[in-house]
Amino acid sequence: MIYDYSCELLMFVVSPKHAYFGRPKDGPADEVETRTPDSVEMIADKGIRGDRFFGVRAHTEAAVTFLALEAWTAAAGDADPVLARRNIVVRGVELDPLRGREFELDSGAGPIRFRGGRPAHPCSWMDTVAGDGVRKALIGRGGLRAQPLTSGILSLGRAVLISDVELDATRAADQVRRAQPL
Repeated sequence: MIYDYSCELLMFVVSPKHAYFGRPKDGPADEVETRTPDSVEMIADKGIRGDRFFGVRAHTEAAVTFLALEAWTAAAGDADPVLARRNIVVRGVELDPLRGREFELDSGAGPIRFRGGRPAHPCSWMDTVAGDGVRKALIGRGGLRAQPLTSGILSLGRAVLISDVELDATRAADQVRRAQPL
């Protein structure tokens, strides 16, 4: 069975360099360019053109990261979701059931196929940049890593997610108990 889900692509976060490395107490890297464009170019097996994980062999299966705004808000309140540095912030999508599954996302320029991978676990930087306790609150709902299987363009706004697994948008903020890879 194939399911179609309406959702919203709220933000794209693209950065050519890492901002969070070293010790959180030392603070994030200075002046790391971080863009939040209206659209992104997805390249099969490489990721988002211009992003720090684009074409990095070690990250092929995790080149793109998704974050449900509902999960971020439950963990970090009104802190800016760009702080999580996940590539695609969505609303109305339960991400956890997509682990190990192929799914398509279409924002109007044609579908892009992804394979859901391992969870995107939060790092200790979250307490430093988003507030005390945010890292712990994000455990089990820090997002989903994915591999783009086809190329195309994603744009902000309404989108359709097509999957062979049932999703429940009311559970988008839920902390999952088995936050390990399948």
